[in-house]
Amino acid sequence: MKNKSVLIVGCGDLGARAGAILLEAGWSVTGLRRDIGKLPAGFAGLAADYAAADADFSVLQTLAPDFILLTLKPAGSGEAGYKAGFSDALRAVLHGLGEHRPSGIIMVSSTRVYGEVDGGWVEDDSPLVTNDPAALAIIEAERQLLASPHPSCTVRSAGIYGDPNGFLLRRVARGELCAESPVRYSNRIHRDDVGGLLAWLLQRWAQGVAPPPRMIAVDNDPAPQFAVETWLARTLGLTQWRTGAPTPRSSGHKRCRNIALHESGYVLQFPDYRAGYGAALGAYIAGAADAEKP
Repeated sequence: MKNKSVLIVGCGDLGARAGAILLEAGWSVTGLRRDIGKLPAGFAGLAADYAAADADFSVLQTLAPDFILLTLKPAGSGEAGYKAGFSDALRAVLHGLGEHRPSGIIMVSSTRVYGEVDGGWVEDDSPLVTNDPAALAIIEAERQLLASPHPSCTVRSAGIYGDPNGFLLRRVARGELCAESPVRYSNRIHRDDVGGLLAWLLQRWAQGVAPPPRMIAVDNDPAPQFAVETWLARTLGLTQWRTGAPTPRSSGHKRCRNIALHESGYVLQFPDYRAGYGAALGAYIAGAADAEKP
């Protein structure tokens, strides 16, 4: 049987993690990004800026990948940056495919698109936001993909973590925690699980099991942000801290259920923040100790 091929558009950290799993499974992996010198070993490279106003992806029809993974990011701050990085980029990619019909396209989206802002529960098909211009640009990209002739799946990810040098770990290590009240829920997923989930979905798709049109990518524990930060502080050995640091996306909060993720058969490596941050803390502590050495 011919090995499957995947094109990863915007092949950064997430694309590299998913692509490495597929490469090990025998897939042909092509990464599209501006600097292909940063692609992992074994990846083919396609140098392009998917967010450029004059982006021309006519080469995609010739490349004819079996699957496409879109790991897009805003091209700048504000509405214009999100439109360039998501809705405009998606339009350019679809146009570049021409008559080629891949077996499936997965787009990584965000739980920011959901309208809930008061801590309520959201599921895969919950109502979407109507008053956030950046989120609306992501939603427009999702709608373009859904309206295209290509089989597609949108994976709406919550906050991706796992970097031992990440902002939250560094802030908590300084003794700066968010306020305890009002309670604000947070949702997250470890970067290894995002990469693992994307590779899992593509491999299953190649075997004839298509994913649903929409899927929330979060772990099993939407927790109050203060609970997350106090656990981190105590695990780091802190006994005192200051509260009042701003939380991400302070305009609202929600609790996300990962129903379709579990139904897909994917098993989370890090089902909650304790497991995920526990893995990252060792590297953070080791790095901090090295930095203090003379």
